[in-house]
Amino acid sequence: MNLENITAFVTGANRGLGRALVEQLLARGAKRVYAATRSGTLEHRDPRVVPVRLDVTDPAAARDAASAARDTELLVNNAGVLASASVLSAERAQLDADFAVNVHGVLNVTRAFAGQLPRGAAIVNVLSIVSMASMPAIGGYSASKAAAWSVTQALRAELAPAGVAVHAAFPGAIDTDMIRSFDMPKTSPADVARGILDGVADGTLDIAPDAMALDIMQTFLRDPRELARKLAG
Repeated sequence: MNLENITAFVTGANRGLGRALVEQLLARGAKRVYAATRSGTLEHRDPRVVPVRLDVTDPAAARDAASAARDTELLVNNAGVLASASVLSAERAQLDADFAVNVHGVLNVTRAFAGQLPRGAAIVNVLSIVSMASMPAIGGYSASKAAAWSVTQALRAELAPAGVAVHAAFPGAIDTDMIRSFDMPKTSPADVARGILDGVADGTLDIAPDAMALDIMQTFLRDPRELARKLAG
């Protein structure tokens, strides 16, 4: 997909990877970038950035956002939360929060946009390396991201006849507020955003946007059980 002069819509655009995706789209010559946040505000000097209010867990809000952004050609489902940890100790409300945003949020927004995306459009669902195998310390979050990958595969098949490509991005650890307390190597949001959009431009459906992601994906393709042991350790 040629990213120059496109109109894109990015959820969770106020910080971290979402903000970096907005910046990278602008740097690549996007014509317009709808930047969706819960508050509907985003301080940005570039006139190509259009703030949009959106709670991805609200189907009606998703429909309103889609109606306001009918010229969207690239939809990036980036909004995500990490509310639950161990599946044994997490509260039901924490698990529900992860699934509400990471799974149903993706579906709500995609359903709202699907019927109006033109042939040749693309959707990017930002998943995680733990979509491929659970990291037990964040088992609830891992489960929500695994479900989001399954949903992504279903969307890919359902939208193919309409000429809409559905990409899955599997970033590794990103240096954002979400995992600031995790003691592990992390990639900058800017580098991950570049990797994701490079994959979209190249037509790569399953995108490993950073070194950690590439290592994890190669292990998964070689032996899924090996990856499960690796992440469990």
